[in-house]
Amino acid sequence: MPTPESNLLVWIVGFTLLGAVLSMAAGAVYLLLSEQWRQKTVAHLISLATGTLLTVAFLDLLPEAIAHAKFGQRSEIFATVLGGILLFFLLEKALIWRHAHGVDSHGHVHAHGHHHGLRNAGPLVMIGDTFHNFLDGILLTATFVADPGLGVVTAVAIIAHEIPQEVGDFAIMLASGFSRLKTFLLNAVSSLAMVAGALLAWWRVDLLHDHLSFILAFTASSFLYIAIADLIPSLHRGVTVRETAAQLFWIGLGVLMVVSLPHAPH
Repeated sequence: MPTPESNLLVWIVGFTLLGAVLSMAAGAVYLLLSEQWRQKTVAHLISLATGTLLTVAFLDLLPEAIAHAKFGQRSEIFATVLGGILLFFLLEKALIWRHAHGVDSHGHVHAHGHHHGLRNAGPLVMIGDTFHNFLDGILLTATFVADPGLGVVTAVAIIAHEIPQEVGDFAIMLASGFSRLKTFLLNAVSSLAMVAGALLAWWRVDLLHDHLSFILAFTASSFLYIAIADLIPSLHRGVTVRETAAQLFWIGLGVLMVVSLPHAPH
């Protein structure tokens, strides 16, 4: 006969899988669009992703990281953000070096394509989103353990945030040069990180709780770096008033989506 604890675990895993399936379904619909429609919408989705990433980082992850920090740890939280940004800078530099095909007589690396654009944003998005999904799984388990009803509300909030962000991730990865199949498979693996986070938290919630504030801060650093170093510079290619107005509209829509949806209590 199932115990209350096993039933609770079934609910936790069920909601994490539901979130992964719905997110992937939304991304799959985007992949099924014609090349012409994807080209028309990619700039809008990148703007939308910029707004959501910045808003989640500043209004969700960082405040919660500070709230979970112990006395005297707030400076360490911001040091973690700084260290995370520098780490992602080095990671992107490594990606640029990997794509380089030669060095001229002055020691300048010549890379294929425009490495000041979105070429390296895809891998960075995958890393940042995987951390974020893993963290969502941890938070979902924590709320279900505290109160199953609260866990359901939290699951709805997480799924509501994840679906539009997942579509933006698909657009960024396609713009980075990933094939549709590779984009789908990598995002599927990233989505399943939520299940892994939920299960790990179920077994070692005491250990993860001690480091939760730093995990939140590091995830925020990944979102900030991706938005500021990769996405926003790519948007500057659209210089007309009409393009700028459209970018501001979609960035603003991304902000409004995050602040208007119910937030998962961390």
